[in-house]
Amino acid sequence: MPLVDIQVLAGVFSAAEKQSMISKVTDVMVSIEGESMRGVTWVRVIDVPSGQWGIGGKALTADDVKAIQAGG
Repeated sequence: MPLVDIQVLAGVFSAAEKQSMISKVTDVMVSIEGESMRGVTWVRVIDVPSGQWGIGGKALTADDVKAIQAGG
């Protein structure tokens, strides 16, 4: 019974994008462990509050990530 946690900054991804993550990660896990495990494969998307996730000593905000997504 695998459990996969995906942590993202709150306010970056829409509900539809999170559902896509859940669906696609489940598909990948099932491709490894077998179709019979689909019903017991758990995927959680956990929102980390904006500004409480840091890289290289700098706290990132949702706006920072959106700028990166936009190519800036």
